[in-house]
Amino acid sequence: MIYLENIGRYFLMLKGVFSKPTKWPILKDLIFKEIDDLIYGSLGIIVFISFFIGGVVAIQTALNIDNPLIPKYLIGFTTRQSVILEFAPTFTSIIMAGKVGSYITSSIGTMRVTEQIDALEVMGVNSLNYLVLPKIVALMLYPFVIAIAMYMGILGGWIAVVVGGYSTSAEFIRGLQEDFDTFHVFYAFTKTIVFAFILATIPSFYGYYMKGGALEVGKASTSSFVWTSVAIIIANYLLTQMLLG
Repeated sequence: MIYLENIGRYFLMLKGVFSKPTKWPILKDLIFKEIDDLIYGSLGIIVFISFFIGGVVAIQTALNIDNPLIPKYLIGFTTRQSVILEFAPTFTSIIMAGKVGSYITSSIGTMRVTEQIDALEVMGVNSLNYLVLPKIVALMLYPFVIAIAMYMGILGGWIAVVVGGYSTSAEFIRGLQEDFDTFHVFYAFTKTIVFAFILATIPSFYGYYMKGGALEVGKASTSSFVWTSVAIIIANYLLTQMLLG
């Protein structure tokens, strides 16, 4: 029952987020701040992880192709498909659930504990719109982060294969170009936009409705990460079934 109650409160929260909007000059500054914190601040870890994940995928593929009849360009093909379809959009989003989700929950939760949210309500400000909407708008730039993750993943695979001597650069690049379907990129970015909305709203929900003190802020951040990851995995399954099934 508690899960059904939370789902109901979640949709009520969304209704509050898009009602009684904050004045644009204030909202604009909040959005730019969230872009800096949530998007720009995450680029470093995303670039680092994507580069090495791409390298690992390429090396594992190369090591499993031990039949001389199997063309070496399949290393590039497999790396491209793995990175674009799954690793960049989904794996990166689960990492972001830990980094960005925990940050959102703890920041809003701290405001709840210190009664700053109550102060906003007393001043007649729609606290949900003020706190959550800028995060949703900022994370609509999340596909930009995923595009960089795709590029770095494929670059990491190329460097790993060429430097490790598993294949030549020409064969790897041929694999990248082999049977390329632009719909796969559309599918990946569609998933990314849905994941971005999940990353902005579920952590905000756990931060906004938390009760207690500093200890409960930590517990709320943990719950936020778990349920955001669960929602991303379920959404990934449903979107894959709808778009690729």
